[in-house]
Amino acid sequence: MKDYEALSRKHFDRQAAEYDARDTVYYSREGKISCRDIAAQLRDIPYEALLDVGCGTGFLIDLLAKQRPARYAGLDLSPEMVRMAESKRIKSTEFLVGSADRLPFPDGCFDIVTCSQSFHHYPYPDKAMAEALRVLKPGGLYILSDTGIGGVGGWIDNHILFRLARSGDCHTTNRHGIARMMEQAGFTVAESRQIRGMIYTVIGQKKAK
Repeated sequence: MKDYEALSRKHFDRQAAEYDARDTVYYSREGKISCRDIAAQLRDIPYEALLDVGCGTGFLIDLLAKQRPARYAGLDLSPEMVRMAESKRIKSTEFLVGSADRLPFPDGCFDIVTCSQSFHHYPYPDKAMAEALRVLKPGGLYILSDTGIGGVGGWIDNHILFRLARSGDCHTTNRHGIARMMEQAGFTVAESRQIRGMIYTVIGQKKAK
């Protein structure tokens, strides 16, 4: 099996310095669409602590911190992406280098976990989703926005194109596939919708005690 984490790290380390500025399909265009959608979803939802998994340059946390004061944490596999995020000096925020399937946080410490345009890079998506559930408080929300397709197109991506790619892209699915994964992980799916083109957002909720 390819080392998808190593490929993703190299790919995004190389892009980090110009990622925000280059608003194109291979840089930040889809990410910005997802981040703005998530920020709109959270505008009227109160929370005290939020984790952004696959935070990249901290674009989403920067948006959210301007909307609502809270404790923020961002985690990304790419040290250079984390360095760019830290350079924004966002108040009450810590950025860490780490993997989505091994979150360095205790159980039940976040009200919200977000994941924008990075889930398709995770070689162990079920573990990543289980980790999101673990670190959420009861009743907390997991908001996942990504680009993907199902059916024959998804099969071609997963079994042919992504195996040849060197960018760390690992697997694709559509919003229905993500909703099924959330339910299997133990979430209740609160919302599933298409945003634009192949970009979708799915919201899962951890069961309250």
